[in-house]
Order: sequence, then structure tokens, then C-alpha cells
Amino acid sequence: MLIPELGNEPEPKSDSAVVRDALGVGIAVGLSGFAFGVTSAGAGLTVLQTCALSLLVFTGASQFALVGALAAGGNPLTAAAGVFFLGVRNAFYGLRLSQLLRLPGPVRPFAAQWVIDETTAVALAQPTRRGARIGFTVTGLTLYVLWNLTTLGGALGAEALGDTDAWGLDAAGPAVFLALLAPMLRTPTERAVAGIAVVLGLGFLPVLPAGVPVLVAALAAPAVLWLEGRRLGARRKGTDL
Repeated sequence: MLIPELGNEPEPKSDSAVVRDALGVGIAVGLSGFAFGVTSAGAGLTVLQTCALSLLVFTGASQFALVGALAAGGNPLTAAAGVFFLGVRNAFYGLRLSQLLRLPGPVRPFAAQWVIDETTAVALAQPTRRGARIGFTVTGLTLYVLWNLTTLGGALGAEALGDTDAWGLDAAGPAVFLALLAPMLRTPTERAVAGIAVVLGLGFLPVLPAGVPVLVAALAAPAVLWLEGRRLGARRKGTDL
């Protein structure tokens, strides 16, 4: 992802434009919490457990991965390990955002809860620190409130529906995850990592315990980066001849 530098835009966005964009992202993604609530309840988690995940974990992809592994009968520790590696990306987001936002010390522990894909994307898209702070705050607040409300609604709705498998709602989680992931795959390298990860995950799904194929699929990233490094190295050698 290209990281914009502060001050590169000659005409920064107005505060209202930043708020409008942030609300759009927050509302669009926040509504998908309903799918998580349904998926989690269908996996056997209680309404309280489902809502606790959204309140405390609050990172959609990791939440879907966890309940998906549990629904498939995976060991909770294995499922948690897969979720941990999936959520590590947020730590790297935090490193960049801490430099960009420069929030006061007492505020940072609370802001850390909102460091996710969407808030990072909106904040980094702003040309000024003020715009980044507004975008991060509005996106985080909107998404957190709406995600938790729709999670509750989805979990309660799933209980009322009964057997969610009969309604085909078990596909809601993967569908939402793919919808969020697809627009982020902008470069050939990113698409290659995603493609190989899918092949590895699906290939090992029948032979490994639930939750472990996710860990195997994570090997796609270093494999593609290694091949990319060798390709660039060979190209440099060719230009030196």
C-alpha cells in the first residue's frame, strides 16, 4: 500500500468531506456485523460470546476466521493461533498510525482498539494530520457502534431462525470477507499471495485439523516475496551484463 506523505495535496479535503467519506466506510462495513452475528450463532457460540468477540476483539476478518474454525470442529487453541497471525497486521498499522496521528498518550490505548483495515485506509488517504485524525475517529466510532449493534441483531436473529445451515447463512461470513478483501488486491504480487493462499488453504483442508489450513495458507506471503526477490535479482544481474 502506498503511504501518502503529509502536505502532498495542494488543496486538502474539507472536514465535511472527510466526515462524509468516513461515514460511508463505517456504515457500509458496519452493516456486515449482522453476517458475523449470524455466523457466530450458527457455529454454536452464545449471544453473549458473540457480542463479547465484537466488543473486545473488533477485527472482522479475525472474528470470522475464529468462528469458522470452531464451526468446523477445530481445536480452540489452534483456531486462536490462526486468528493471532491474521491479526498481527494491525500491529503494523499501529506503527504507521502512531506517527501519522500523533495522539496524546492517554488517548492511545483507547485508539488502539480502532486500529483496523478500514480506519487505517481512511486515515492514510488524508493529506493532512487533521484530516487523518478526523477520518480515523469518525470511521472508528461509526464502525465500532454499528458493528456491535448489528452483531447483536444477527445473533438474536439467528436464534429466532433456528438452524442457520438450512438457510444457507453459513456462507455469509466468507462472502463478506471476500467482499472486503478483493478491493485491496491491487498489485500482481498481492493477487499472487491471495491465490496461492486459497490453493494452500483448500488443498490442505481435507487432510489437516480445522484451523491449521489457515496457518499453512499464511506461508503464501513469504513464498511469493522470496520468488519476487529472486526475479528482481535475476533482472538486475541481466542489466549488469
